[in-house]
Amino acid sequence: MEADPEELYGSVLDAGRQALARAGEPVTALGLANQGETVLAWNPATGRPLTDALVWQDRRAETVCAELADHADELRELTGLPLDPYFAAPKMAWIRRRLTRDGVVTTSDTWLVHRLTGAYVTDAATASRTQLLDLGRAAWSPRARELYGLAGERLPEVVDAAGQVGTTTAFGPELPLTGLAVDQQAALLAQHVTAPGTAKCTYGTGAFLLAHTGDTPRRGACGLVSCIAWRLAGRTSYCLDGQVYTAASAVRWLTDLGVITGAADLDTVGGTVPDCGGVTFVPALAGLAAPWWRGDVRGSLTGLGLDTTPGHLVRALCEGLAAQVAELADAAAADLGAP
Repeated sequence: MEADPEELYGSVLDAGRQALARAGEPVTALGLANQGETVLAWNPATGRPLTDALVWQDRRAETVCAELADHADELRELTGLPLDPYFAAPKMAWIRRRLTRDGVVTTSDTWLVHRLTGAYVTDAATASRTQLLDLGRAAWSPRARELYGLAGERLPEVVDAAGQVGTTTAFGPELPLTGLAVDQQAALLAQHVTAPGTAKCTYGTGAFLLAHTGDTPRRGACGLVSCIAWRLAGRTSYCLDGQVYTAASAVRWLTDLGVITGAADLDTVGGTVPDCGGVTFVPALAGLAAPWWRGDVRGSLTGLGLDTTPGHLVRALCEGLAAQVAELADAAAADLGAP
């Protein structure tokens, strides 16, 4: 799955300008949240993209992961992440092998920040989603870079989530850019999950459950990802992260089939029946992520009968998503040793 980088940049400009216009009061600083695992190659001299952006759901880097299978345990211990094309480093390596050796290859936030301010940075949480960061040191890992064939790459400076990284006039008046965060960790902070014992789940294209683990990385034993929540004033906080690859994208799939006309139909159509009528929907339409990490698995609909209605399919989809999120919550509780 790809995105046009120029359309991505244009959407940021449009959203920022609209936000400033509607704010109704002076704005003194900007922040940028990003999709942490989306990558592209680009020219640092001009800022122009050299490839399309490979988004987080893109699976073509499975070939890179297959070649590194013997190093999966080493990489997970070093970076906190399982070997999977969901993360940035496999996609970065794939771009270098298949598309171009020119320019730099980074996560999309580094490119966006460079276009806006000229800085060459990424925040610690986004860096921890690459599988190139030493999780314990919160610094780029020479060993991980070597394994991925990215030892010679110019990687961005790793910075705190809060602090001025540059200024921009892209939205009108000159404003400092003072906040950087990967999207799910930004939501974790926004929901005030700042200490162990609480978790949040955010629902979008996928569903993502994050649980705070304190100031030391906790290597989960139940299939969850260990990564940085944020680094503030030089102090690093960590979290466990579980992913459901298809949430709203599964609803869109059901819409494309004509079962419903859109997400607004979930309640009305699902409410026409009292239960799933024996239908089970495993919405693994892009594979299963945490805690199974089975990208080869596909979705399934079972228990269909002549009496199956669109309402049963809708309820089965919602229950299938809920069951996956519940599995993530149970895994987080098991790793933390408390509900």
